[in-house]
Amino acid sequence: MSALTIYTDKDASTPVWHSTEASEIQQQLNAKGVRFERWQADRDLGANPTPETVITAYQHAIDKLVAEKGYQSWDVISLRADNPQKEAMRAKFLNEHTHGEDEVRFFVEGAGLFCLHIGSEIYQVLCEKNDLISVPAGTPHWFDMGSEPNFTAIRIFDNPEGWIAQFTGSDIAQGYPKLV
Repeated sequence: MSALTIYTDKDASTPVWHSTEASEIQQQLNAKGVRFERWQADRDLGANPTPETVITAYQHAIDKLVAEKGYQSWDVISLRADNPQKEAMRAKFLNEHTHGEDEVRFFVEGAGLFCLHIGSEIYQVLCEKNDLISVPAGTPHWFDMGSEPNFTAIRIFDNPEGWIAQFTGSDIAQGYPKLV
C-alpha cells in the first residue's frame, strides 16, 4: 500500500503526518511541487513481461506526460533480490543527492521508498505498483530499494543520457527509517 510519512528534518523518531490514501498523498506532495499519481496499464502484462511489453502497456500515459513536460527518453529497470550488486546499489542511492533534471519513476511492480528533503521536512513516499512520482530537479532526496529489492519501474528522463546524481555530502539519510 502506498504511503506518505512526513517528519521534521530534526526528529526522525516521531512522524508529524501519515496517510495511505492516494488522494491525500497526492495533495500533500503536489503542494510541494512533487507530482504523484496513479497509472493503469491498458492491457494485462502477464508474468515476467519484457521491457517492451511494459512500455507498450503504459505508452498512453507516457505520451501524455511527455507532451506536457517535454521529456525525451524512457526505459524500464528491474531489480531483484538475487542481483549480486544489490548491496552496493542500495548503498549508493541511500545517500542524499540532487539531479539537474526531474527524477520520474513509475512503479510497474514491487516497491521503493523515496525520501525527499524539502525545507525543514522529510517526506518519505512509499511507492508501489501503479504509483508515479516526479521529484523536481534540485530537490535533495534519497531512495531505498530495501535489503531484498523486488521492483520494476519505468524511468522517464529530460535528457537522453539519463540522470546524473550530485551528492550533497549530508548524512541526514542515515537517521530516517529504511525500507525493510
